[in-house]
Amino acid sequence: MKLEILHELNAERAARQPAILVTDTESGEQRLVKARDFARDPLRAELDKQLRMGKSASVEAGGKKLFLNVYAPTAKLVIVGAVHISQALAPLARSLGYDVTVVDPRTAFASPERFPDIPLVAEWPDTALPPLNVDAYTAFVAVTHDPKIDDPALLHAFERNCFYIGALGSRKTHAKRGDRLRTQGARESDIARIHAPIGLAIGAVSPSEIAVSIMAEITAVLRLPPKEKEEAA
Repeated sequence: MKLEILHELNAERAARQPAILVTDTESGEQRLVKARDFARDPLRAELDKQLRMGKSASVEAGGKKLFLNVYAPTAKLVIVGAVHISQALAPLARSLGYDVTVVDPRTAFASPERFPDIPLVAEWPDTALPPLNVDAYTAFVAVTHDPKIDDPALLHAFERNCFYIGALGSRKTHAKRGDRLRTQGARESDIARIHAPIGLAIGAVSPSEIAVSIMAEITAVLRLPPKEKEEAA
């Protein structure tokens, strides 16, 4: 890899921006395609697919054999609410490779005994969330059922363009949540991004089952093309 390309790649990785190194396997010629440039690239369909899958792969295009080396940031999961669902969700997400953080100002819930080996922030969202550098490679889940905690957390997720935003509660509860968020400046497009009721509709009942449904929905949003996402929902 040329030094210039390496510097570009390191800059993208430091900024948690995905990129794909395209190598002509016969000539050895290489070029780096940054995610923001995918739409203008002749290989945009292949680039989009491999980035969604998070896997490097060989492809053929224009009569050439190419290797697409995918560099994607490690996905984060921020769970607001140290509740029973979170106790099942946090280790499940970690087993899938997510960097997980649990936020809850209620120290009786956010305790190391309840969440062994999981980073905990026992602060209110306004204090806890900015240092976490929530971004477009972050899935964000609000499950406290307490508007004083969930609402400011969701507003932060809107601002940071998280790839997934979910919130616990029935449709009736979510309608009231939407009204509250509108009064706090949320746009209709923001509220429409919230997955609520949270998780895929698999008939989940127990906290562990609900955790599975949430991770399944997060995975679908991360991995599937838009049309298939709609079908999965």
